[in-house]
Amino acid sequence: MRNISEDTLTDAVLATIDDKADPRFREIMFALIRHLHGFARDVDLTKEEWLAAIEFLYQTGEKTTRKRNEFILLSDTLGLSSLVDMISSRGDDEATEVSVLGPFYIDGAPMLKNGADLIGGNAGEPGIVRGRVLSVDGDPIKGAMLDIWQNASNGFYSNEDPEQDDFNLRGRLIAADDGSYSFTTIRPMPYTVPEDGPAGVMLQAMGRHPWRPAHLHFKVTADGYQGLITELYPDNDEYIDEDAVFGVRESLAVTFVRNVSQEDATKNGLNAPFFNLDYDFRLRSA
Repeated sequence: MRNISEDTLTDAVLATIDDKADPRFREIMFALIRHLHGFARDVDLTKEEWLAAIEFLYQTGEKTTRKRNEFILLSDTLGLSSLVDMISSRGDDEATEVSVLGPFYIDGAPMLKNGADLIGGNAGEPGIVRGRVLSVDGDPIKGAMLDIWQNASNGFYSNEDPEQDDFNLRGRLIAADDGSYSFTTIRPMPYTVPEDGPAGVMLQAMGRHPWRPAHLHFKVTADGYQGLITELYPDNDEYIDEDAVFGVRESLAVTFVRNVSQEDATKNGLNAPFFNLDYDFRLRSA
């Protein structure tokens, strides 16, 4: 390889990938190397800029913990997470659209009864969220599991805020035989993505704001169906058209209906005013 030049380097690297390597891995690595080398040529990348990028990735790794994944946040704010979501969910307009997982998901939230209360001691406007889990053909999915998480009234998730219990405003429940589910919670709040790490530094350098509209996270799974990760957003949120991580979809911007009837609130164990949110999830077949 003593005759390698700028013009021949990319081909030389590609030639080292064994023909017997996994075909999909080989396809991905070919494209990755071509695009990385093409990017460096397009911008005439300097040694100092390359080293700064390496340091940026190192700091991203240092900031990442089991409770906060800075790499996911970086992917989210660059729009890559949403692009992958869109690519992977092509071809079925009847299914619920996917949205970003985000950096604050915690595996192993407590199992709760269908109809459970997530409010606990949390301040904020109470509400009831209900609907059904269905197939794309409208058939109820018995035994579907909904994994739910959201932020508190101060805008923080439980794994950001030492004052909150680890699983505050988080839980898993099983839909009824007719696919129905319900739970009570508080209205989620708009918030800023963390700015104290590399992703925040990048946003500031780009002149971008860090705000996300309020949303409820859902991870819905059922035997025989593709898992769904999505979010539901109040359609009147001030940041609904300015999401810092590009997670909003038109079909996921929904109406949180305000209800001032104490009689209706009492039926659901709440105090007025409260909100109603009705939403049916539709899953693709596996």
